[in-house]
Amino acid sequence: MGSLSLPHLIILALVVLVLFGRGRISEMMGDFGKGIKSFKQGMTEETDRPVTAPPPQLQQSAPPAPSAQPTAAPAEQQGPSGNA
Repeated sequence: MGSLSLPHLIILALVVLVLFGRGRISEMMGDFGKGIKSFKQGMTEETDRPVTAPPPQLQQSAPPAPSAQPTAAPAEQQGPSGNA
């Protein structure tokens, strides 16, 4: 009951032919073929184009932050008279 048999398909084809007409169906199929051809042409143009790598972006590094630890040896402290 739910499947389409050969007589059902023939009746369906006749209804489609009557509704759209013979010329309209061939025109639709021609447009469909042109669309597929255009799609394939676009795909080949896409793959034929040379791939150019984007220019490398220069990364600007921030200057190093001053460290909390002293790097030089502490200077000798002088007394009030100026002698060490």
